[in-house]
Amino acid sequence: MKYTKSVFITATGTDIGKTYVSGLIVKKMRELGLNCGYFKPVLSGLIKNADNTLTPGDCKHVIDVSGLNINPEKCLSYSFEEAVSPHLAANRAGVNIDINKIIVDYKELSKYYDYMVIEGAGGVTCPIIVNDNDYYLMSDLIKDMNQSVLIVADGGLGTINSVLTTVEYVQNRDIEIKGIILNNYDSESFMHRDNLLMVEKMTGLSVVSVVEKGQTNLQIVKDKLESLFSY
Repeated sequence: MKYTKSVFITATGTDIGKTYVSGLIVKKMRELGLNCGYFKPVLSGLIKNADNTLTPGDCKHVIDVSGLNINPEKCLSYSFEEAVSPHLAANRAGVNIDINKIIVDYKELSKYYDYMVIEGAGGVTCPIIVNDNDYYLMSDLIKDMNQSVLIVADGGLGTINSVLTTVEYVQNRDIEIKGIILNNYDSESFMHRDNLLMVEKMTGLSVVSVVEKGQTNLQIVKDKLESLFSY
């Protein structure tokens, strides 16, 4: 039986750069000769083309950056045009999200790869399903998929608070954290440099890499990159 190593990319919030970082990770893995694929369980915010067709922009971005030879539609289970929380997008589209479908889709896609990057939507508490008496969050999906996470955070003002609160929540859910990546990082900024030091000091976790604006290659050694993935 073939086994695939994987990591789940989450973030301290929405529009922090999960897709950008996911693309860089898959690209780096493949440049290192490692057969790495990509999966996004739920996507909200499809791109409308000139001919009124819709494109899953996040998936297309990762594929374009990494050179994956796959149709973007094959990299996800659910996609919605409106750029709102998945539970709301699904409700407005009249769709019932089936978690089992997500897990089955992932397992089928992962058969073709030795490593998989799974990208969440929004932050780690992003709602996927909300019923009258219950709700299902991104963290629940992470647990049900038996995944460890890599947290993407912004390098700038406010990141200490957002990282600490995210880390505490994730640890309280008994989810393993592989590390942190700071996006939009400015190595010339004394505040950004201090944020990195404080995040590591206060969480006890490693900032495994930083990504500056416009950066097209992930700065990380092969062994450290591979260590972010687990069975």
